[in-house]
Amino acid sequence: MVDAENAWYFCLKHHTAEQGKSCRGADRMGPYPDRATAERALEIARQRTERADDQDRTWADDED
Repeated sequence: MVDAENAWYFCLKHHTAEQGKSCRGADRMGPYPDRATAERALEIARQRTERADDQDRTWADDED
């Protein structure tokens, strides 16, 4: 489990990885275990969205 106070976040407002909860929760993605992972937050979200979309398509195709 990641310690939320010392974890890394990606700030959508500043477009940077930041340690701790310095920005509003609505502007943060995370927590992440380290800076490198936080810097990849948008790519990680894109990959997760693609996987979920693929699963939805597979489910919809099975319904037909």
